[in-house]
Amino acid sequence: MKPVAIVGATGVLGAMLGAALSAAGRPYRAIGRSSEALATTFGGDALAERRTWNPDDPASVKKALEGTESAVYTVGVDYTKFAQHPVVMQAAIDGAIAAGVERVFLIATVYPFGRPRTMPVAEDHPREPHTFKGEMRKRQEDLLMAADAAGKLRASTLRLPDFYGPRVTKSYISDVFRAAAQGGTAQLVGPVDRPHEYVFIPDVPPVILKMLDDSRFYGRTWNLGGAGTITPREFADRVFAIAGRKPRLFIAGPTLVRIVGIFNPLMREVAEMQYLFETPVILDDSALRNALGGLTKTPYDEGIKLTLASMQPD
Repeated sequence: MKPVAIVGATGVLGAMLGAALSAAGRPYRAIGRSSEALATTFGGDALAERRTWNPDDPASVKKALEGTESAVYTVGVDYTKFAQHPVVMQAAIDGAIAAGVERVFLIATVYPFGRPRTMPVAEDHPREPHTFKGEMRKRQEDLLMAADAAGKLRASTLRLPDFYGPRVTKSYISDVFRAAAQGGTAQLVGPVDRPHEYVFIPDVPPVILKMLDDSRFYGRTWNLGGAGTITPREFADRVFAIAGRKPRLFIAGPTLVRIVGIFNPLMREVAEMQYLFETPVILDDSALRNALGGLTKTPYDEGIKLTLASMQPD
């Protein structure tokens, strides 16, 4: 059996996907930029191969992917460097084609939809990004699906909402867990009283494994939503309650985020995406649920408990 490639493997989803593949007895290849990070994350797994790549070097990308049949693309870029998304995606596509990879599976976001016309949002909702980051993510998807349409490989895209869980540090809700676990005030982007959803990141790898080898899931995009709608305030209150602390929240509304963004590049990028809290994108994943015969989603309270437990010192 050829190994499954995980491109961008040292991120939290890549690491969890590697663990899920290993638990299923499937060999896999962890691909990342840093050999040290790969060794730290996957060095103890006999089913894991480790390969470094440099997306700026086509030979490096091809070599990293050679001998694999399927590749799951989980590459993240700095929030201030979103222009890199289509660039790195194209490098991965070209390398995959050159290496003879048959299937590429992209983990994507809700950004390409732009402001939603409906709630919930199904896969056929128009993609009308009004932000730079949404446009970059749309181009990323378009490049991959164009390769599928041209018959160069088979492609599938799985869109996720905001996520949380063990090891997750780069999420809009991550600071709530830090504050609840350590004592302190959590910083939230507002508004915080409108419906939202969060996917518990350990729920995602089992879904990918079910889709990965099934031809039904290629040639189109899919949605995977969270465990129901909840407001950011309600979610934060649950985190603090489960941690045994009184909620302490600092909410940065649109005006404050824009002002801080004048001086802070990261907050300037956050301001662009603040519409997601004003007009939330709630995913309709009924197509995936029907295709798989159901979806297992960890309830929020259980996911919160597991996340907080993972933050306790050994």
